Amino acid sequence: MIVRTATAAELPRLQAIEVAAGAAFRALGMDAVADDEPPALEELERFRRAGHAWVAEGDEGTVIAYLVGLVVDDAFHIEQVTVDPDAARRGIGRALIAYAERFARDRGLTGLTLTTFTDVPWNAPYYERLGFRRLSADALTPGLRDIRAAEAANGLDRWPRVCMRREL
Repeated sequence: MIVRTATAAELPRLQAIEVAAGAAFRALGMDAVADDEPPALEELERFRRAGHAWVAEGDEGTVIAYLVGLVVDDAFHIEQVTVDPDAARRGIGRALIAYAERFARDRGLTGLTLTTFTDVPWNAPYYERLGFRRLSADALTPGLRDIRAAEAANGLDRWPRVCMRREL
């Protein structure tokens, strides 16, 4: 497996990975999440142009996972990390997060952040195993408060969510 910068031609594959991975939310009664549209190509292209879109390429040269993010306050915020279900449970998400960590360290950032569902096994519990800690509402930076407000406006608060941080 190789982790590298995404190309513009690969962005539709990222959308396909997102749709495939979203299907797992149906088993948890989160059909609205499963039915949610993947990130628009224009949004993915903005991450890519900023240098914040990375893919994991499998042995056959196929993109099997991706991570996009942005700098928020003093941290690199992981906006989305998604692994194709056919490639799950092989440490690919962990490798993408390690890549994001190196990126953040190289830029002098102090942590990695993300927002996620608290009760989804492959969300908050997974990130806690990777060393992320849950942040209380009063520990949120201005940028994280803005992200949470946007998520709430988009209906994601129908299920419990949390901001998490891993110090670098």
